[in-house]
Order: sequence, then C-alpha cells, then structure tokens
Amino acid sequence: MKVTCRITVSVTTTRERMTASVTSRERETASAISRERVRLASVVFAVLFAQLLVYPGIDTLVTALGASSVLGASTWFLAVELCASILFVWVWGLVSDATGERVRLLRAGGLLAAASYGCLAALPQVTTLPFAGTLTVRAVQGAATIGVLSLAMTMLMDLPGGHGRNMGAAGIAIGSGTALGAPVGGLLYELGPFVPLWLAALLGGTTAALSVGLSDRSPAATGESDATAATVEDDTTAGASRNGGPRAVLVRVRRTPALAVPYAFGFIDRLSAGVFALAGTLYFRTEFELSPSATGAMLFLFFAPFALFQYPFGALSDRIGRATPVVAGSVGYGLGVATVGVAPTVTVVGVAMVAVGVVGAFMSPATMALVTDLADEADRGVAMAGFNATGSVGFLAGVVLTGSVAGSAGFTTVFLVAGGVEILLAAVAAPAVVRLASDTAEETSA
Repeated sequence: MKVTCRITVSVTTTRERMTASVTSRERETASAISRERVRLASVVFAVLFAQLLVYPGIDTLVTALGASSVLGASTWFLAVELCASILFVWVWGLVSDATGERVRLLRAGGLLAAASYGCLAALPQVTTLPFAGTLTVRAVQGAATIGVLSLAMTMLMDLPGGHGRNMGAAGIAIGSGTALGAPVGGLLYELGPFVPLWLAALLGGTTAALSVGLSDRSPAATGESDATAATVEDDTTAGASRNGGPRAVLVRVRRTPALAVPYAFGFIDRLSAGVFALAGTLYFRTEFELSPSATGAMLFLFFAPFALFQYPFGALSDRIGRATPVVAGSVGYGLGVATVGVAPTVTVVGVAMVAVGVVGAFMSPATMALVTDLADEADRGVAMAGFNATGSVGFLAGVVLTGSVAGSAGFTTVFLVAGGVEILLAAVAAPAVVRLASDTAEETSA
C-alpha cells in the first residue's frame, strides 16, 4: 500500500511539474510575441510620425530647397513620395515573400530612409541642388519609407495572437503617428526649415534599430511555404510567382480575388483621409475662423479616439467577426464625414470629429485583419503591399477630389461626396463582406 501511494504521488508530482513547465513556456512565448508586437507597432508609428513632420511647413521647406513656385513645388514634393510608394511597395512585398527575409529588408529600408531624409536636409546646405534632383531624393525616400511600413505591417500579419489584435496594434500606431506628427512638425519648423527632416532621419535609423532581435515568421522563413504553395498553385502559377516581376504580382493577387473587397474599403477610407488632410484645415480656418491652435485641437478630436480605440476594437473583431465592424463601421464613418461638412456650429463639428474617430477605429483594424484572413500565408507581403498601394492611391484621389471640387462647389460638397461614397460602398459590398467574414471564421475554427 505504501509503495502504491508513493508511486501515485510521484506520478502526480511529475504531471504537475510538466503542466507547470508547459504553462511557463506558454507565458514566455506570449510575452515574447507581445514584445514583438510592441516593437513592430513602434516601427509603424515612427514611419507615420516622420512622414507627417514634413507637412505643416511644406511651403517653407520647398522654398528652402530652391523651388521657384511654392504651390507647384509643394504639390510635386508630396506627389513624388506617393507615386514612389505606389510603385515600389510591390517590390518589397515580392522579395520578402520569396526569400522570407522580412527583418533584414526592414532594416535596410530604415537605413535607406534615414540616409535619404538626411540627404534632403544636408545637400541644400553644402551644394546647389536643382529641385529636380531634390525630387529624385524624395522619390528614394518614399520608396524606402513604404517598404518599412509595409514590411512592419506584414510582420504583424505573421505574428500569432489574433489578426484583429495584431492589426489593432498597427492601427493605434498609425493613428498616433498621424495625430502627433503634424503638430510636432509645426513646432520644429519654428526652429528651421530642415529640422523636421533631421528628426525624420533619426527616426529612420530608429526603425532599423528596432528590427534588431525580431524574428522572421513568414512561411518561407519557417519552411512552410512550399507545402502551402503546393495546395493553392498549379505549376504554371507557381513558376510565375517564383520568377517575380509584375507578372508575379498579378498572379498572386488574382489567386485571391476576394482581396478586392478590403482593398476597396482601404481605398475609400484613405480617400476620406486625403480629403481631411487638404480640406480639413482650410475648412475649419475659413468657415469657422479658427486659430491655428484651435484648428489643431479640432483635428486632435478625431485622431485621439482613432488611435486609442484601434487595439481594443481590433481584438473585438477577433471575437465578433469582421463583418459588423467593416460594414456598420463604414456606414457610420461615412455619416460622420458628411456631418462634418454640414455642421452648423463648432460644437457640432467637434462632436462629429470625435464620432468619426471612434467609428474609424472600429472599422480600420477589422478591414486590415480581413486582408490577413484572406491572404495565403506565402503571399502576405504582396497582399499587404496591395492594401497599402490602393490606400496610397485613395489618399491621392482624396487630394485631387478636394482640389478639383472645393474651388467650384465648396468644402461642404467635398465632405458630402466623400461620406456618400463610403456609405455607398458599404451598402454594395455588404453581402460580399458578410460571406467572406463567415468563410474565414469557419476556416479559422476548423
């Protein structure tokens, strides 16, 4: 009897130790994933913060860079970066998917962004550089910056722990970087036209430093890509993907046509952001005669909740699904944008800005998470590149819409058009979103 008891106690103790050991390892793994999530979100924040530093005093900057026409030069300075982003984001995605080397590419992109921002600040002070040469450096900076941003978001896609939670981390970083970059940049311009560029260069180096110690979790890096690709590609498609180039991009995106749905929402969301970027400040200043500080406070009413609620709402979409946040959030977002354009008083505008920020935070991480849900594991780099590219095109379209409509029809019309398009897309795409969200939820549970 004593021997039996001793054996029973020994077995029980061994099981308890094994359970405790497994629990400890799980906690360590979860802690490591959380640290990587924070670092990758910090990279996203640094990229957006650096980009927005330049915007408030763009007229001062292009003058210091030797431009003869402030309006035309400012337009080109912004457009060149966007065009380079749209063209080169695919390259980063293709290479990272093919090689599995996201960390090294991110580090290289950070260093290239730091060098190009630094060149923009230093070269005019040591040599006479034609403005066309400045735009060339700006294009390199745009290509490098979008690489860092897209790779960091793709690495968040690779990370375990819930797609909504990971995209929520990206969303709060995007919102925070956007919210803080412009006001800080405005203060830095008081110190000199090149000071924001120097800080942007430092932030580029910071993103490279943050990549040290991160892990490559892509299927190509873990050895899972071949098995995954074999289940979804025939020989012709696989060969095209391996060969790279524009054909590979088309092959991979066409292989998952459902990605067009979140891409469309990303395009419209960024279009409204482009409207706010150009029309918002001028509308508040002219219609309500707000001071620069009051205008900044009004914009903060949107950006603060938009940043703060991204992570919890992203985690919520992991529990309730993507359909409600994407569809209902888009309808609410569109109504909020339209309300900003027709608000009769500053108080109503302020309430509408807060509402747009909250609803935008409800919608944004779920939309990005839907991209992650739909993308094949071996093609996440290209999938996120497509989302960022369509978003950049949308932002550019918002700027063009504002410039072409505001002068003839007024700012109210611009806000109504932007909000109306958002609501129309949500109504048309709702059945597809519900179907896709249901299918991906079933695959995840299976």
